[in-house]
Amino acid sequence: MKIPPVKGTRDFYPELMRVRNFIIDGWKAVSLRNGFEEYDGPIFELLKMYQIKSGDEIAEQLFNLVDRGGRELAIRPEITPTLARMVNQQINSLPRPIKWFSVPRLCRAERPQKGRLREFFQWNVDIIGVDDVLADAEVIFTAVDYLREVGLKEGDILVKISSRKMLAEILLSIGVGQEQFDSVYAVLDKRSKMPAEAFEEMLVGCISDSGKRAKVIEVMAVESLEQISSIIEVDEKLTTAIDEVQRLFELLSVMGIAEFCQFDIGIVRGLAYYTGIVYEIYDKKAELRAIGGGGRYDNLLKQFGGPDVTATGFGMGDCVLGILLEEKGLLKAASVGGAIDYFVAYADGQYQNKAVEITAKLRGKGLKVNFSYKGGNLGKQLKQASSQGAGASIIVGQEIENGQLAVKDMHSGEQKVVGVEEFWASL
Repeated sequence: MKIPPVKGTRDFYPELMRVRNFIIDGWKAVSLRNGFEEYDGPIFELLKMYQIKSGDEIAEQLFNLVDRGGRELAIRPEITPTLARMVNQQINSLPRPIKWFSVPRLCRAERPQKGRLREFFQWNVDIIGVDDVLADAEVIFTAVDYLREVGLKEGDILVKISSRKMLAEILLSIGVGQEQFDSVYAVLDKRSKMPAEAFEEMLVGCISDSGKRAKVIEVMAVESLEQISSIIEVDEKLTTAIDEVQRLFELLSVMGIAEFCQFDIGIVRGLAYYTGIVYEIYDKKAELRAIGGGGRYDNLLKQFGGPDVTATGFGMGDCVLGILLEEKGLLKAASVGGAIDYFVAYADGQYQNKAVEITAKLRGKGLKVNFSYKGGNLGKQLKQASSQGAGASIIVGQEIENGQLAVKDMHSGEQKVVGVEEFWASL
């Protein structure tokens, strides 16, 4: 009986593994050049850690188990709680600011669909200990820096930015009580995903006053920061929050990525732990789910028993990103990721040992090299070399007895005989 893979998971055959490595290697390289250090944590944690952050109902959205000691555990659905726990453990010895990144393998018990699987990889970038919108600008820049690196342009992607701090002040100004915020945020976060009538109907469930609802709907339709003051009275706290968003856009302009960014008051981020700037990254046509998203979460470390330390960061999954890169034809570099430098062929079985010797020596010099196990027909060996993307083939034949090798350029088809010593010296 053939056993299929678990629904919502992926088998990474070599060609898919090249794509995965292409994405993850890029994430790591961009993180490092932007000054972030890599960390990781265990693949499972205590279930209560996720319940502290997201409530008891989170247990239904992840894979959880009870170990032999009776402890309730969960396979990690995200890594931010692990980050908070790890930082809290060594908060007094860690130099500030803490600029960390991670590329964990995550699991969520949800219905698989396009761009969303039960198992996936996610790039997380965070800055802890900087109470300045400059940190928010830097993590947004890092995300865009990677997306540009893989060939996406301003016509392909868009970072939609808003502020939970600003939205909170707007709701208070309208007369919405703070105790209603979590339920209101959850509804506002769904606004772009449903018809206007359905949105208004959901809003009735958390804001009973029709006048307040109408004002919320009016505010959520604004397209610029300037429009806010024409709808509601702007006090000192709201002015401060608006100024913060304006400064963020100024910094993004200074960093040279303003054309990738846009204010969108509809970006709310459903999770309750966001406290300031929030954003989501989409394909420009908005045909796919969010590529990534994040924001400021200044209370999370305190929630996990640590000090009151500010933090900001984002997550970007590999599923939607992979779909977008494929659609844009930007995975061609990944498709040749398995190419080798040399293929060593031999015209006769008596030269197999010499071919193996040359292969081992080339590999010892850090080159990617393969050879034929069977030898035999030279044409078939060269065809094998071509299928493996070899840059050149070394053909070991009678010339070796005179201290020579035949080297064929697999791109141009040019073949020449060179001295063995000359060949090694040329490397």
